Order: sequence, then C-alpha cells, then structure tokens
Amino acid sequence: QVQLVESGGGLVQPGGSLRLSCAGSGNIVRIDAMGWYRQSPGKQRSLVAAITRGGSTTYADSLKGRFTISRDNAKNTVYLQMNSLDPEDTAVYYCNADVLLADWQRREYWGQGTQVTVSS
Repeated sequence: QVQLVESGGGLVQPGGSLRLSCAGSGNIVRIDAMGWYRQSPGKQRSLVAAITRGGSTTYADSLKGRFTISRDNAKNTVYLQMNSLDPEDTAVYYCNADVLLADWQRREYWGQGTQVTVSS
C-alpha cells in the first residue's frame, strides 16, 4: 500500500557530505512525523533525526550541527543532509514515516535502508 524509497547513500571519504532522500508513495492521505534512523553491525537501530509535518526537528545529541533533516510535504519526501562525515557514521540508514492512509488508518512504515560508508 505504501512504499518509502530511500536514495543517496554510498561511499564517501571522511569529512565529506551526503544527502539522503526518502520518498513516500501509495495510498497516502498525509504523512505526519518522518525520521531517519541508522544501524551499524552489532548495534541497535537508533534515531538520527526526526521532523514533524510542521517542521519541528529533533536530533540525536551527538549529531547536532553536522546533520540536518528537512522535508517537502507536497512530495511526501524527507531529506537528511550529512556533513563532516566520520567513519563512525558508517551504517545502514532507514527512513521512517507515520502515515495516515486512504482508509483513515494510521500506520508506521520503514524504508528498505540505504548504506552509508565513510572510509578513505
């Protein structure tokens, strides 16, 4: 019914930047909160950043100042701009969305994940 498709991951050198995108499609009436999470081998999935439909943002404390989350409500898309990347940022990054469906049910969806590797 609903798909979240991420893009923008890849290999980047330390100190570099990447911009992730996540676009929602399907029987969507409205997407409320959206967010990015990440998971590296042996670790639990953790919040990177989240944004409400109105644009209020939340960040993991350790990432403030380097990562910026934004969204385009008309495109059902959320972005994550990542700057000054460090090898510790290497992980699979997942998009998350709180979706109001056409049948007026509310459900949470996850994207398939996009790999970000920071290495020289």
